Amino acid sequence: MTGREDLRAAFSEERAAIMPYLTAGYPTLDGAREVGEAYIAAGADVVEIGVPFSDPLADGPTIQGTTTQALRNGANVDYCLDLASGLSRRVPVVFLVYYNSIFARGAGRFFADAAEAGISGLVVPDLPVDEAAKMSEVSLERGVAICPLAAPTTTEARLATIGAVTSKAGFVYCVSVSGVTGAREALPPGAVALLRRVRSAVEAPVALGFGIGSEAAAVEAAAEADGVIIGSKLMQLVGEGGPEKAGEWLRGVREAVVGVPRPDAWART
Repeated sequence: MTGREDLRAAFSEERAAIMPYLTAGYPTLDGAREVGEAYIAAGADVVEIGVPFSDPLADGPTIQGTTTQALRNGANVDYCLDLASGLSRRVPVVFLVYYNSIFARGAGRFFADAAEAGISGLVVPDLPVDEAAKMSEVSLERGVAICPLAAPTTTEARLATIGAVTSKAGFVYCVSVSGVTGAREALPPGAVALLRRVRSAVEAPVALGFGIGSEAAAVEAAAEADGVIIGSKLMQLVGEGGPEKAGEWLRGVREAVVGVPRPDAWART
């Protein structure tokens, strides 16, 4: 089974997949490994690893702060690949990576190295979907899926392109707000409508991220989405109490979404 097949399999459950995020290299190089282990122990279905970058344009203050610390700790792409390889044997791993990191390494080499590390998919926030369509063909040769983003401002024409990019593998990352990441107690207005609009336009799993910061918000998202992505809240908890505190909270979220059926669970191949 290739990495992208592992990723699709993660969305086959009756409940929404739980997809926690960690910043590679935060709070320390070894500490990030402990965070990943805590997520797996808490029942994560997919782990999203943020590759530190100096200008994380999609990220709010919490993740920007973790990224700054991770860069100070010496987290580079080689380290991120090694971190991913230690987790990907047990759970699908997705990289959230800015295009500069791919460009600097060379796309061919980056995809080859990602595949070797067992990475299932790439979320590239600053990659236009038109360019993603071209890159997806190359990445899929390595078994790594490009997972495009859809926002409240995404037009129907762009959704059609997104559907074409992700129809072969991966998932669509729905951005709940027209802004940056950050923990919020409730889903932003329009998030559910966005999920429904994207689901009707693509034949792929749809995950919701950007701002899920409470069990209640996760449960609301799980009733509509195929995956629930949680980042800022978990990074905040890591900063406050380490991997154990983040893992404990994540376990509670996973338990809360059990039994929350999706109205049209993704079951396509």
